Amino acid sequence: MCQSATHDSSLGCSTVTKFRLADFFDAHWENYLKSDHPPINPGQYKAVSAMRACRTPLLGVDYYACKSCGEVVEVYHNCRNRFCPTCSWGDTIKWAERIKSQMMDLSHRHAVFTLPHALNPLIKRNGAELLNILLRTSADTLQDWSLHKFGIKLGIISVLHTFGETKEFHVHAHMIVSWGGIDPITKKLVPIKGDYVNYNFLKDKFRCKFQDCLIDLFDTGKLKHDFPNRISFMQFLKRINQTNWIIHLEPPIKTPSGVIRYIGRYSKRACLSERKITDIDGEYISFRHKDYKTIGVDNKPVEKILRLHYSEFFPRLLQHVPLLNYRLVRYYGLYSTKSQIPESYLNHDKETEPDEQDWENPFVCTFCKKEREYQYTVFDTRTRETRIDRFDSKIHPSFVHKRDKLYKN
Repeated sequence: MCQSATHDSSLGCSTVTKFRLADFFDAHWENYLKSDHPPINPGQYKAVSAMRACRTPLLGVDYYACKSCGEVVEVYHNCRNRFCPTCSWGDTIKWAERIKSQMMDLSHRHAVFTLPHALNPLIKRNGAELLNILLRTSADTLQDWSLHKFGIKLGIISVLHTFGETKEFHVHAHMIVSWGGIDPITKKLVPIKGDYVNYNFLKDKFRCKFQDCLIDLFDTGKLKHDFPNRISFMQFLKRINQTNWIIHLEPPIKTPSGVIRYIGRYSKRACLSERKITDIDGEYISFRHKDYKTIGVDNKPVEKILRLHYSEFFPRLLQHVPLLNYRLVRYYGLYSTKSQIPESYLNHDKETEPDEQDWENPFVCTFCKKEREYQYTVFDTRTRETRIDRFDSKIHPSFVHKRDKLYKN
């Protein structure tokens, strides 16, 4: 685990916020580890260590200088961990720009498929096994519906989330669904007219598909559980079925650019955006959240503030650290293989997304507007300071190229 370090928000950091999550962990993580706390797995330790070291001398600082005026800037290395709120924001921007050109030139809908909270103990215990089933069966539900009703195959991009607004355990899949597809006979791009769907059909289909997979895991002995026998397991499923499973679809959005702008915040971003942190006061942290049970005069959820002690906040947040090597974003239907879609059917909108953050290019001089040149890198190992010069014979020549490519991408 890394030691506490001072975070720097200078050049090389794309997010400028009043409060930093890493600072709160720096202040209280060691005390939390000494207390009576829930078990912490290796992936959670790794995520916290990466976030605390992100953009500090522990990961290294690159020094760039302008050849004309001599101006020198520092560029801090990032951790690139999916739990880090700053790094995940950058990943979201890159993903949105890349995926936009791979989407069909059709309207798309934002869909959400949610699992009942009664399944949470099984999900926490079985992890990837049940999460995979959620992503697969939710996509299959929409595919079966479109094939049955319209005879077309959809394109679907699914993003797994395990958290709700207050960061409690709330498992659901956000989906970008093409509102149309390619006719298997004419091979033409066919939009779906209207936005009506039979929600009851979709809910029943989703529930049956998910539970069939769950029962299969139980019958083959692959499900980790505490049920004494199959009868008690089936009684448990019957109790869950007494309430409707939740599915939500937003109205169609006409352009891929529009839907990416809308759903981008749901993709690769960390579970808590630092922009939502309203205060860090000693051992307490406060953040904004939407209360969907309370609707305001504008017919939108009322925004509230939740204040938590670090002893409650840390385990609530850590339960959402992504599983190691787990793919949170999946592609189904026409989007599962690029070759299924002719180039002429893809989105060619060149519109670029407005940058929500202030960004100063560390590779261009502020005064001369010329490209700065890399000089050397410094690593603070806490025992000694290590410096790597550009022309250091001990360093492989590709080092500078790989590092510059990392930042520029």
